[in-house]
Amino acid sequence: MKSIKSLMLLAFLAAGPAAAADWNDPQEPFAVFGNTYYVGVRGLSSVLITSPAGHMLIDGGSPKSPRQIVQHIRRLGFKVRDIKYILNSHEHYDHAGGIAELQRLSGATVLTSVAAEPVLRTGATNKADPQFSAAPAMAPIAKVRALRDGEVVKLGPLVVTAHYTPGHTPGGMSWTWQSSEGGRTASMVYADSLNAISSGSFRYSGNALYPNAKADVERSIAKIASLDCDILLSAHPEAGDLWERLAKQPALGNAAFIDTGACRAYAERGRVKLASTLAAEAASLK
Repeated sequence: MKSIKSLMLLAFLAAGPAAAADWNDPQEPFAVFGNTYYVGVRGLSSVLITSPAGHMLIDGGSPKSPRQIVQHIRRLGFKVRDIKYILNSHEHYDHAGGIAELQRLSGATVLTSVAAEPVLRTGATNKADPQFSAAPAMAPIAKVRALRDGEVVKLGPLVVTAHYTPGHTPGGMSWTWQSSEGGRTASMVYADSLNAISSGSFRYSGNALYPNAKADVERSIAKIASLDCDILLSAHPEAGDLWERLAKQPALGNAAFIDTGACRAYAERGRVKLASTLAAEAASLK
């Protein structure tokens, strides 16, 4: 197994100083808006979307995260066995490493992209992954199904759309849905990581195993910026300013999470990171 410390370092570089704290530090669960709840740990998002017909869970954190995620779901009054689908943002240890256990406890079907499906099913990292040299293997996951870009997943009244957003990994996915509260319907976005970070000899400016990496990041940045977005939830919560919004919740209620410019700002940070990565790669050749 490759170094977990190496992957943690890469995540720190991607997410910034806030990621210095342990990913699995405790975090109380909370309502975001309507039927959407944050049930993840402090450094790794996991979001529950609920309905009378069953629930959907986005991301499962690392292998250390399921214990807290399960406790959070139960504390909010929901049952883990009512989770029918587990959706994944991208096929890295810190967002998919806990899915095998959560799938075992719930019996849910795991939904991902075509590129990520073999990684989740086998647990083996894709050799084309920009972080392949530092990414640990994961526990294989049962009942994995690949979705097409733009495919819609329905569960009773729940309607969630899959959006391919590769580049950080070849199989990256973002997810959109709507939640209603107090007479208002909000467009919800769970955005995958847009960080162009790599390990070993991988270069976004040119790599034989993933020649479209740079173009994929650029397309994914543009896609996130273009989404109908009232509330942003990102794979690493601090990357989408979730904690700043949560701090305003006591005064504003769940309206504190509404920021119609959040997705564009998140995309712009991804654009800046890509430019920085490409500049560093160019400088290394001089």
